[in-house]
Amino acid sequence: MAMTMTREQAAWFQETFQRLVANVGAVVLGKDDVIALAFTAMLAEGHLLLEDAPGTGKTQLAKSMAATVAGANTRIQFTPDLLPSDVTGVTVYDQKTQAFEFHKGPIFAQIVLADEINRASPKTQSALLEVMEEGRITVDGDAYEVGRPFMVIATQNPIEQAGTYRLPEAQLDRFLMKTSIGYPGREQTVRILAGSAQRNSSSLVQPIVTTSAVAEMIDLAATAHVDAAVLDYIAGLAEHTRESKDTRLGVSVRGAMAITRAAKAWASARGRNYVLPDDVKSLAQFVWAHRIVLDPEAEFSGVTGERVIERAIADVPAPQERALVG
Repeated sequence: MAMTMTREQAAWFQETFQRLVANVGAVVLGKDDVIALAFTAMLAEGHLLLEDAPGTGKTQLAKSMAATVAGANTRIQFTPDLLPSDVTGVTVYDQKTQAFEFHKGPIFAQIVLADEINRASPKTQSALLEVMEEGRITVDGDAYEVGRPFMVIATQNPIEQAGTYRLPEAQLDRFLMKTSIGYPGREQTVRILAGSAQRNSSSLVQPIVTTSAVAEMIDLAATAHVDAAVLDYIAGLAEHTRESKDTRLGVSVRGAMAITRAAKAWASARGRNYVLPDDVKSLAQFVWAHRIVLDPEAEFSGVTGERVIERAIADVPAPQERALVG
């Protein structure tokens, strides 16, 4: 069992995290809350699903994050005719060497932007399942690691549903968090327009840390202390969503594990080496809402996954804080 991080390490983590968010925030204006969530997902080794209208800066966010951590980023435009090998790569026979050689696909990067993921066929979407879960892909029986950090930022457009495939529950479950960037406020829009001569402002982003430092932060966040009372609280909330009359599927054990991982990174980003119930409350909507499958009747009468979670937080008593310090 790894030692819990020290207070000094937690302070270093907080300071580095703030610098990462500020660095991307200089380009993706007025969206520090979404940027903080995105980096939390990265440091919990999770993936992010953005449901947004076109033109809200999703590509900008992915590129700026990759530049900030001195990593490679790729963008895959998902279309109905995209094949699994277009994502993972393909084995090609080399005439000269008379051997098969693997040509890596765009999935081999630190940050992969999977644009309009719901436009691709279920078969191609499933090519992402293995790599998102295990950090490696298998082609022709050989496994290839994608390295660390590795994060998929996928987008889906909520407006046009024609020609899209609804993401299956198993795929949704692979995303640690789901959120949206949304349009910037008036003041930020004016600043964006003032700099609009610069086509790609993410190219101005300077790296803050190396990818190996990010891997270190991931390992460090994993050592944050989670008291048994907080674990019991998470289990209680998940159970509440499963027992709700409005749900067909509540939060699974995988969903409960996901929020535990995310809460460790979230707490570390706040300079703490232990998780509080408030960390769980802050993240619950983003980590859990997309995992909940509503009863059709409840959905018809306007119930949402968010509402189910709000009710769970209201009904399940949180443990007292003073006993939780690691």
